[in-house]
Amino acid sequence: MLIETGKVVAVESDGLWVETISRSTCGSCAAQKGCGQSLLAKLAGHTTYLWVSLGGRNSADYQVGDDIELGVPEAVVANGSLLVYLLPLITLLGFTLAASELGWGEGATTLAGLFGLVAGGALVRWRAHVTRHDSRLQPVLVDDQQVVSVS
Repeated sequence: MLIETGKVVAVESDGLWVETISRSTCGSCAAQKGCGQSLLAKLAGHTTYLWVSLGGRNSADYQVGDDIELGVPEAVVANGSLLVYLLPLITLLGFTLAASELGWGEGATTLAGLFGLVAGGALVRWRAHVTRHDSRLQPVLVDDQQVVSVS
């Protein structure tokens, strides 16, 4: 389980709105000072707001400004990354190869590849929309009230 710290910005009866700040995944890299990713993360401090279910906990136990820990299963992150990065590339290559095999010209083949890339992105967006309420894919509160199990 990947653990992230967040700050409560709103409390609802069945969940919390939590603010998280994206951290560079390459924080331990030797090239950190020369890395554009690290610099942008520090300067911009990309803030993200997440809704987290209380999972049966009492909302009175949480107040705005509390620091909490969120957990996301590693498999969710790995599978999501594969979907987001590979699906558009696979559709780009598939459409490009299909256009090439059909004997289309260079310009049409390029446009077919571009269409495949956009179609792959649209499929990713559709999948995200369909699974947006799937509780298995949502972050969970990690505290003394929840046993963290690694499946």
